[in-house]
Amino acid sequence: MWRAMALPMLVAAMSAGTMPCAAGAALSVDATPVPTAGQPSTPLTLDEVLQSSARSAPDIIAALARARQAEGRAISAQGAFDTVFSVDARSRVEGYYDGTLIDSKVERPLIGNGGYVYGQYRNSRGDFPVYEDKAYTNRAGELKIGALYALMRDRLIDARRSASQIAGNDIDIARFETRATAIGVQARAIAAYQKWVASGLKLKAYEALYDLAESRSQGIARQVQLGAKSAILLTENEANMVKREALVVQARQEFMAAANSFSLYYRDADGLPILVDAARLPASAAAFDGLRINPLFAIEDRPDFGILLEEIDNASVKLALAENDTRPKLDFEGQVAKDVGAQGLGGYSRTPLEVIVGVTFKVPLQNRKARGKVAESQAKIDELTVKQRYLAEKIRTEVAGIGIEVDAARVLVDTTRRQRDLAERLAQAERRRFDLGSSDFFLVNSREEAATDAAVKLIEAQARIAAAQAEMAAATADDRALGLDRS
Repeated sequence: MWRAMALPMLVAAMSAGTMPCAAGAALSVDATPVPTAGQPSTPLTLDEVLQSSARSAPDIIAALARARQAEGRAISAQGAFDTVFSVDARSRVEGYYDGTLIDSKVERPLIGNGGYVYGQYRNSRGDFPVYEDKAYTNRAGELKIGALYALMRDRLIDARRSASQIAGNDIDIARFETRATAIGVQARAIAAYQKWVASGLKLKAYEALYDLAESRSQGIARQVQLGAKSAILLTENEANMVKREALVVQARQEFMAAANSFSLYYRDADGLPILVDAARLPASAAAFDGLRINPLFAIEDRPDFGILLEEIDNASVKLALAENDTRPKLDFEGQVAKDVGAQGLGGYSRTPLEVIVGVTFKVPLQNRKARGKVAESQAKIDELTVKQRYLAEKIRTEVAGIGIEVDAARVLVDTTRRQRDLAERLAQAERRRFDLGSSDFFLVNSREEAATDAAVKLIEAQARIAAAQAEMAAATADDRALGLDRS
């Protein structure tokens, strides 16, 4: 009777999306798990869960958005190499002189050097004071092209190129962080699924135990009516049923709580949590065997290790920039200019072709700022190098520890399975003896409860193996096992 009511009550409660709370009031939240209506009747598989989680988990979606932010920052850093067009126009509207000058310029930074190239056009009309003599042009204006090339400081690296390199590395860091987030989410999804399956299987085991007591009550009642058994036996059996009913109630509560937590990872096409129908519970612990771990593992596959490598690369770029700042600034500049058209008010001297070359030299004498940055950057690299070595050691230890746990869990499963089999044989034999009148009520109940306890322990041991394998998949960054190779 109890079993006939238990699962339907559970299904109805989960289908209605209602969960008991301490105050007895329902909480109204926008993103509540959706009702179970319309769910398929087939058992829910781990692969289906991982696909749903990889597609719709909010943490993964947020991490992908952060990666796009890093890509946007990289585009902004590339803006330092944009070609710039500028126009400067000025005219004297009052005073002795009436000169007007329009000056336009196109400048493009060099990608492989800290210098730049430019083209310029100027055109002027009217008179200018002697101290602005260079403002004069021929009637059609002046054309000029030029370039500045860094010979020492800023030759191999400068602020623009270092910012671009760091922004590019930050994209890789954001992608590694996205992968690390996805691995964590998938590992938690596996754990939630396994807990849901384990709690559901334990609920079935306790319901089966209750059914035994319920079915026995009818036989005891007939024997009492016939005078073959004492009436107190009915009371003992009823007390035993209440005891087993309490186990079912507790297991049912754990199953509902597990389903509620599991809904954070199993979502529909719109990304809303799904409260899984109890009818989709797998029939056996074979559901724990859905994880296949790749035995080949490289530390470089771990996203946290990749993040550290990118941080070392960023620190190396900053060190190179700091060392660049210690060098003297020596720039070479050259330009070619030609006035075209009829002679202007500036005279004939504007007409011939002009070729101008020059150098600029600048050096800070103490150079303490640059030397301080070099020391800081080198210390940062030393710090990250130590962290890299320790992380590699930590990863190896973590993977080895999980391997030990998996092996121990397998041994425990074998031992617990033998214990379960023996307990079931004893319980069956004791029930036959009880039916024949050769055993007492207390002993048959003890045998049945021992068999159920052994079955529950076996479920927990099998879940422990599955949990350790999930930890191994996360520790080795096994994308295939975690369902990330299809996302």
